[in-house]
Amino acid sequence: MKQLFIHCSQNVTQSALLENGKLSEFSVERMEGTSLIGNLYKGKVMNVLPGMQAAFIDIGLSKNAFLYVDDALHPHLDKQPKEKPSITELMKPGDELVVQVMKEPLGGKGARVTTHFSLPGRWLVYMPYADYIGISKKIEQETERVRLRNLADDMRLDGEGLILRTNAEGETLEALQEDLEALRRIWKKVIVKNDQVVAPGELHRDSGLVHRLLRDVITPDMEEIVIDDEDSLQDAVDYVRRKAPMLIDKVRLYNSPHSMFEGYGIKEQLERAFQPRIWLNSGGYLVWDQTEALTVIDVNTGKFTGTTDLEQTVFQTNREAAEEIARLLRLRDVGGIIIIDFIDMELDEHRHQVVQKLEQTMRRDRTKSQVVGWTRLGLLEITRKKARENAMNYFYEPCVSCKGSGRIYVR
Repeated sequence: MKQLFIHCSQNVTQSALLENGKLSEFSVERMEGTSLIGNLYKGKVMNVLPGMQAAFIDIGLSKNAFLYVDDALHPHLDKQPKEKPSITELMKPGDELVVQVMKEPLGGKGARVTTHFSLPGRWLVYMPYADYIGISKKIEQETERVRLRNLADDMRLDGEGLILRTNAEGETLEALQEDLEALRRIWKKVIVKNDQVVAPGELHRDSGLVHRLLRDVITPDMEEIVIDDEDSLQDAVDYVRRKAPMLIDKVRLYNSPHSMFEGYGIKEQLERAFQPRIWLNSGGYLVWDQTEALTVIDVNTGKFTGTTDLEQTVFQTNREAAEEIARLLRLRDVGGIIIIDFIDMELDEHRHQVVQKLEQTMRRDRTKSQVVGWTRLGLLEITRKKARENAMNYFYEPCVSCKGSGRIYVR
C-alpha cells in the first residue's frame, strides 16, 4: 500500500511517500532554489581542458557547469568513434551549445551537464537524438517487453530514442503516443527558443515537485494522495484525471488545523531516520557516518541476543539491517560510494542471502544504484547515483562550535 503526502507552504513544498506505513521517500523544494535537474540551457563554452577531457560551460548560474567528453559524444554508443577524440576537437572557447543539467551544483562544484537530452513523460522518456529503444528492467515479462519494443519502434522517427518506463507496462498505443507527442512538442519549443535566446539562457525548465511526483511516483496500487494546498490539489486532480483516471478518487485535500506530517506520524519517522544511530525493530542498530562522497554504515546486534545460536543471531540482524539500509539510502537520497560493515558471518549462504535482501529492497529505488560486492576486508560496497544535495542538509547544518563534526537541527 502506498500513500503520497504533499505539504505546500509559501516558500517550501515537501513530499513524503509511505509504503505499508513506512516512510520510503522524502523530497523538499524551496521556491528560491528549485531543482535544476532536467533543465535545458543555451550555454557558452568558457574553458576547454584537454587534460581533464572536459569543458566549463556558462549556463547563467553562479558557477560554470562541467561537461565531460563522454557527455558531448553521440548518446548511442555504436555511433561514437572507436577512438575517443580530444575535447578540443569537439568544441572551443566561445562556442555555443544546448546542454541539459544531469547533476545539481554540490558543495563548491558547478552543475554537471550533458548533450544526451532526455525528456521524461508519464510512460516514456523521449531522447530526440539517441536512436535506440530501451525498456525498464523492472518490466520482467518477456512478452510485454517485446510488445512495448514493437510499439516504440512503430512510434519513433528516424534518429529518435525512447525508453519505456515501468509505468508503461500494459498501456495502450494511444496512451503512449499521446505521451510521446507531448514530449515532441516540448522539444520543438526548445529548438525554436534556442534560435531566439542569447547565451547563456534557459530554454526549458522541468516540472515542479508536485508534477514530477505525480509523473514518477504514482502507481495503480496508490492508496491515497493527500495535499494540503487547494491550488496544488487542483493541479494534481487535473493531471491524475488525464494520466491515471483510476486514481482520481484517491486524491483529496487535507484540511485539518493540525500539521499533516505530524498527524500521520511522518515527522516522527523523519527525525528517527536522520539520526546517526538508527535502531532496528529487533534491538540491533545502525551507526551512520557520512562525508561528501562516502557513506559508512556499521551494523551492530545491540540489545538483540537471538534465540538459537550466535550465527543465526548475526544473520537475522544483518538481514533486517539490509532491508532498513536500502530504505534509508532512498529516504536520505544518499549518493556516491556506500560502505556497509555487516557483522561477520561464517556461512557463505548467509552472506548471499543478506545481499539478496538488500538488492530486492533496492529495486524499489528509482535512482540508479549497484551492489558492487564484498571487499577483501569483508565490507559490502554499493554505489548510488548522486544527482542532488543530500536530504539531510535540509534539516541540519554544521555546528559552528565543533567545525562540522556535529550538526544542529534547523527545522
